[in-house]
Amino acid sequence: MKTEKDIRDDEIRVIGGGGDATRSNPFRWWIWGGFMIAVISVIVVVVFILGGKSQIPDEQTYFEPQPRIERSVDATPGKFGREVDSLTRGFIEIQDTAINDIPLRIYIPHNAKMSLHVGRLDKRDTSIIFAAQAADIRRDNRKIVGAFVLKGEPLAWGLSKKGYCAIINDKITIGIADNSPLFEQATETGGYFFRQYPLVDNGKLVENEPKNKSVRRALCDRNGEVMMVESLSNESFHDFAQALVDLGITNAIYLVGSSAYGWAVNDSGDRIEFGIENLRLPKNASYIVWRRR
Repeated sequence: MKTEKDIRDDEIRVIGGGGDATRSNPFRWWIWGGFMIAVISVIVVVVFILGGKSQIPDEQTYFEPQPRIERSVDATPGKFGREVDSLTRGFIEIQDTAINDIPLRIYIPHNAKMSLHVGRLDKRDTSIIFAAQAADIRRDNRKIVGAFVLKGEPLAWGLSKKGYCAIINDKITIGIADNSPLFEQATETGGYFFRQYPLVDNGKLVENEPKNKSVRRALCDRNGEVMMVESLSNESFHDFAQALVDLGITNAIYLVGSSAYGWAVNDSGDRIEFGIENLRLPKNASYIVWRRR
């Protein structure tokens, strides 16, 4: 006799309490749903963060320090100095800036002619609108270091410093060379010539042996615009030269720095002095001088 428990070989029977076999466990759906919500939330957060970086400029952040911005110099930058009418009385334009955290002061001559001077300057000479010591002096014999020509007269010879400045027919040339024909040309034409440490050569830094830190000064050419640049803090030769490079200077040579005395006359007629005046300088102390045209 066949009973309810007997199952034929070709019969399929669902075993379990009288519930629907096709219905899943409700708890399992809650787990799956929670998992999907978590995944979607993570995706939304990631998209927001990545997308938000392009929406919020760095300069609008409040607490986070900003990355250091390196100054990029245009290959053909405009002049630093402002445009001045040729009839304007000669003066020195003074600009303060900072490069690589180094404070700099820039002296730009307007309607002025540059020359060299040896010996004490007459501060009563109102034609002088800028003066700064040029060549160095030897400690032992108090003579000028390196080649020097004053109004066509050679006062010193030597190649200990490769940087040079030549002033010939009012044209100023700043460069670096072991031997320069401009020395002879200055002698032949009644010009000027002196040597100093080189700092920048065709836009590239030049290393120098002295490693101490001091106030630094440089005679600079920036695409034909000649100026004097001074550090307002004690700096090494390397850091000062690098600041000049980043300032866009084409060629530069050193001027006597530290406490060496000089002055500039601004457009208001005020004399701005730098360094410490020393009335007992050697008689061979030399200066670059800009005079009103």
